[in-house]
Amino acid sequence: MGSPLSTNKMASNEAAEKALAKAQEIVSSHPVVVFSKTYCGFCKTVKKLLSDLGAAQEVIELDEESDGAAIQDALHAWTKQRSVPNVFIGGKHVGGCDDTQKLHREGKLVPMLEEAKVKDAGALATEDPAQPSKDNDDISGKAPALL
Repeated sequence: MGSPLSTNKMASNEAAEKALAKAQEIVSSHPVVVFSKTYCGFCKTVKKLLSDLGAAQEVIELDEESDGAAIQDALHAWTKQRSVPNVFIGGKHVGGCDDTQKLHREGKLVPMLEEAKVKDAGALATEDPAQPSKDNDDISGKAPALL
């Protein structure tokens, strides 16, 4: 029989495989997936952008999941990206907040959402992608007004 150390390593590998399978199942089951953390400003920005575009999204808040750390490790092994948000559209890895915003500025995000058959993907597509959303202080650089 193996040493306790090798038993722990096997259990760790099993947990990693289970987390990867869970992440892949989530991505394959939803047109838009955002792996996020509740306190992350970049996550809030990308979730708001997708919502403003009318994209239904499956949000996995890793800091609220019992296996969130294992899922984040699995995402890192799978995508080579450790940070959040970690965005998938139509089963394809998009990247993080900067990557998602860049796709929008280049006019590529809405077509990706439409191709993934996301409900109401073009609802706000008339908005100029080069301009930040009027009500999104996270990316406008403006401080909120004090009352």
